[in-house]
Amino acid sequence: MSPAISRAAARVVTFLVLAVAALAITAPFLWIFRGAFSGSDAELYRLPPTLQLGNLTVDNFGRVAEQVPYFRFFLNSIIVSTVVTAAQLVTCSTAGYAFARLHFRGKNAMFAVVIGSLMIPIQVTIVPLFLVMSKIGLTNTLWALILPGVFSAFGIFLLRQHFLGLPRELEEAAKIDGAGRLRTFAGVILPLSGPSIATLGILCFTYWWNDLLLPLVMISDTERQTLPVGLVLLAGRFSTGSLGTIAAGIAMAIVPVLIVFVLAQRYIVQSIASSGLKL
Repeated sequence: MSPAISRAAARVVTFLVLAVAALAITAPFLWIFRGAFSGSDAELYRLPPTLQLGNLTVDNFGRVAEQVPYFRFFLNSIIVSTVVTAAQLVTCSTAGYAFARLHFRGKNAMFAVVIGSLMIPIQVTIVPLFLVMSKIGLTNTLWALILPGVFSAFGIFLLRQHFLGLPRELEEAAKIDGAGRLRTFAGVILPLSGPSIATLGILCFTYWWNDLLLPLVMISDTERQTLPVGLVLLAGRFSTGSLGTIAAGIAMAIVPVLIVFVLAQRYIVQSIASSGLKL
């Protein structure tokens, strides 16, 4: 077999494998969106599942708001995800730059602690975290969800790797021009770090938008819950048994994350390539 034919066959096999993987990943989402517009639950119980369109309606979306305070959940999730993302972009960029460029006593030990914290699952820290929030009177408030996410070990590591890859000559040139460390960071380093910062923002927003465990532990008031817990309530305590209504609630929760990801997903590839991470 000639090399050209071998390369063509490899491309075909790669395309088929990727197509099957893409179908397996997207099929549940397509079924959810199809169920959100379904006028009959009987269609959703059909086996094997079908994506065939028929008997479409938008009534399911109205029923979601009737069963639970959905838009309150939505607003709470927006507040938590946006504030945590903005805070992490500030703290992780400054800490990452400090670990990459500054020289101070104990830097390596501190960075080892940051990396080590990545190995500790949140389930181990959730009880101590709850006790701390209870002591300072922040349980059952959105602050109990925001404060634990202000710092991110992964975000610090990601941006540190990116900053290490930037040429030092840029900072030296800025120093010759009279720029201090802060001005160099804000005027030279940050403009060159758009892909990595955007990637951290996407990953952070997505994580806190989808987080279920922390709100479930910290918040007891229904009005202060976030969207993931709201969807659990929609399918549980306040459920009418309608799969179409539940699918409509899930579909509305997916849309913001899809929009953010589609608009900025190209930055993820650029950031991974520049940071040296391997996925």
